[in-house]
Amino acid sequence: MGSEVIGWFSSFVLVLTIANQVYRQWRSGTSEGVSRWLFVGQITASTGFTFYSVLVDNWVFVVTNALMLLSALVGLAIVVKHRRAERRKSRRGTVPSDMSPARA
Repeated sequence: MGSEVIGWFSSFVLVLTIANQVYRQWRSGTSEGVSRWLFVGQITASTGFTFYSVLVDNWVFVVTNALMLLSALVGLAIVVKHRRAERRKSRRGTVPSDMSPARA
């Protein structure tokens, strides 16, 4: 029972930390410096770990990895949305203040 409590607590801390980071990325309105490949890798790993956790019947890790997969999907969607908005601004001739003209 004690090990389950440690597992669930650790899962809560990890998911809360990642969710906070994704929320800050969304709220900032920019994904500058964030690689979409980070999220592609996280999606791949979290999918594999979720299936593995089901196979070994470890519900702490099933829930944790499923939530990490969800956070990666949301994070990737935010990066794609921000990059599209940056491209649209660039085409209109306006460069966002946080971007160098060379990057636009």
